[in-house]
Amino acid sequence: MKDSSKKEIDNKAFSDECNTVLMAVSDALYAIGGKWKLMIIISMARGNKRFTEIQRQVTGISARVLSSELKELEINGFIVKKVAVGYPVSIEYELLPYSQTLQEVVEAMTKWGMQHREKIKTERSLVNLKKQ
Repeated sequence: MKDSSKKEIDNKAFSDECNTVLMAVSDALYAIGGKWKLMIIISMARGNKRFTEIQRQVTGISARVLSSELKELEINGFIVKKVAVGYPVSIEYELLPYSQTLQEVVEAMTKWGMQHREKIKTERSLVNLKKQ
């Protein structure tokens, strides 16, 4: 009886820990998930502040999607939209200090992405060699 009770407690602790991890990852994906958000932040960190500069740098993103993603990044506290009144009206986006908390994530994803690309290239080369 003690063993099954201990297993239930261990399973509950494991389940609670799993739920905590899943919830944290879910929150992170909500804030920065998708195809574009991190790419927009990276582009902005490299000096692109205007809508057209960001769109030009982030290849393949439509104006509608960029506008939506910028709004979501602003809501989540990563960027701020600055409107300079005058003629013509000038709009720039600026990274907030909170965006720096993503630096380790970007570095880890960059490292993994390069590793993954190399793995795929190597595997394709091997497959092509076997076909010959």
